[in-house]
Amino acid sequence: MTFFHRPSELFKIKSMAAVGTWGFSQPAVERIRSLITAGQHATDAVEEAMAEVEDDPETGRHIVGRGGFPNSGGVVECDAAIMEGTAGRFGAVAALRGVGAPVRVARRVMDRSPHSLLVGEGAVAFAREQGFTIEPNGNMLSEHSAKAYQEFLEQKQGVSGHDTLGLIALDSMGNITVGVSSSGAPFKSPGRVGDSPLPGCGLYAEHKVGAAAATGDGDKIMCHCPSFHAVQLMKKGLSPQDACHNVLDGTIRRTAPDRFFEIGLIALNVKGEVGAASSVEFPYTFWSQGKVVETSTQPPHSILTNATEKCHTHVE
Repeated sequence: MTFFHRPSELFKIKSMAAVGTWGFSQPAVERIRSLITAGQHATDAVEEAMAEVEDDPETGRHIVGRGGFPNSGGVVECDAAIMEGTAGRFGAVAALRGVGAPVRVARRVMDRSPHSLLVGEGAVAFAREQGFTIEPNGNMLSEHSAKAYQEFLEQKQGVSGHDTLGLIALDSMGNITVGVSSSGAPFKSPGRVGDSPLPGCGLYAEHKVGAAAATGDGDKIMCHCPSFHAVQLMKKGLSPQDACHNVLDGTIRRTAPDRFFEIGLIALNVKGEVGAASSVEFPYTFWSQGKVVETSTQPPHSILTNATEKCHTHVE
């Protein structure tokens, strides 16, 4: 273990690590790696890496930020949140219009607002007060999302998938921060808010324990608070992998396998250990100190696999 001396204290470099939901998070995890190895705080790294993905219209097809799919009225409304392990450090926005990198507004809510979550016109007003440019909706649409919306209007053809960008970073001082961002369910009702900006649901972090983030069907996920439960299980000594699987196992048993929904869960503890569990095939990206950034695919939870096999056997 390496030690440095300061006039008033001794401190040690702890394990550094990062993890992100889905394969498209790889550039963001790479960005976090470069920032925290250069000495950046975990919160700054998460904000910067997430904002770069949000503001890229090409990643909008993953239901994140600029270029994301609009609501049923053709307007892009984004949800984003950021949470530090330190108690009370949380900020979020929901149904935010006209901002290509909503996590930056969520960060301002955490740092400068007496509130923790701002929604709709209130979130827009706050963003404007903080110096953000509120762009016209046309700037928020990409060619891909505009075409998908037109097909929705003409054919009532939806878009499958529930991608959300979730990122967790652990820096050299042991600070752990989690962020999430989503443009929400494609063609949702105006004003609809999913699990992403809700603490305990889309994300949760606790100092000296770890953090977790969820992705999937937000309307269902928010009923189970999976991120909170995963962190509490890590607090009791479970590894991130065991915590994620335990949470999914309990959620499946409460719901019934044949009526289950899409959910992916990632977790990172302060030792730099990573875990994931999912109801579907779930690629996630991770990095830990001394290693390269990797992408792994988590298979569907075994309970769901067994239920599907039994169903197929019964049909045959």
